[in-house]
Amino acid sequence: MENGSTFGSTFELIGLAELEGLKYFYCLLFTVIYLCILALNIIITSVVLAEPSLHEPMYVLICNLAFNSIFGSTSFYPMLLKDLWTSSRTISQVGCLAQSACLTLYADLEISTFTIMAYDRFVAVCHPLHYVILMSNTKAIGLLIVCLLVSFLIVLIALALIMRHSFCGTKINNVLCDNMGILALACADTSANNLYGAVVITLILSFSIITIVFTYVRIYIICLRLSRESRQKALHTLFTHLINFSIFLLGYLFLVIRYRLGSATLPVRVHVGLSLPSISVFPLVNPLVFGIRTQALKCKIMYHLKQGMHLN
Repeated sequence: MENGSTFGSTFELIGLAELEGLKYFYCLLFTVIYLCILALNIIITSVVLAEPSLHEPMYVLICNLAFNSIFGSTSFYPMLLKDLWTSSRTISQVGCLAQSACLTLYADLEISTFTIMAYDRFVAVCHPLHYVILMSNTKAIGLLIVCLLVSFLIVLIALALIMRHSFCGTKINNVLCDNMGILALACADTSANNLYGAVVITLILSFSIITIVFTYVRIYIICLRLSRESRQKALHTLFTHLINFSIFLLGYLFLVIRYRLGSATLPVRVHVGLSLPSISVFPLVNPLVFGIRTQALKCKIMYHLKQGMHLN
């Protein structure tokens, strides 16, 4: 173990060594994925903002997921690409904490948005006559702002707890910085940090999963009483949301489970293998699934793309 370090020194992302042998391949692959993430999410955001017919709570929430995907991927990809091109493995402690905070905020906002989407669909299907009162664009934006403020507070508290520590190590077993990876380097006891993280994760996931399961079960029961066309439309939307949330949740659990398996004994390649696909690919899933399965959005996207081609 090294002497305790203070802020201003650096950490080493030793997971980057796992990619070094094929770094140019990974550079090309991650550049293509990142550009696709930016392009697809910008297209969805632009179409939703430009089309008055899409100015509804569901599309406001899809637009927020697109913004969040851009935010989350930009917290990760530019630094990864820079490190791969330059064969650099070091990151400042401040930069590491900033990346960890941004990725945590991204994950919290993703879960929050899916939860609000479940409530939106619940009101639309189960209380259609009161939908305009119970769920409007203003209310959807208000709920998103509340979730943003709560998530920001959660991240600030986590940062404050981490910054109490000095660090007796510099090697992070990954290609990115996350709270648990940083805490593994702390000199002192981190039980308070671990307790806070466990409580927050448990509360957020429990509330989100219970809300989504309850609302979607209620939606399914109501759908059984609807006409065939209405039932298919409602279930199509429900399954679209569930597909995205399930993929995100699976990736999120991969990130968390590493530290329940004993992070110190896991090979570095396992850390990279469990975290890299989740962080790098999921921001691409949202625009693909929603863009393909949401009929109104898909039609408007195709219309605007055709208009752009005609102008050229």
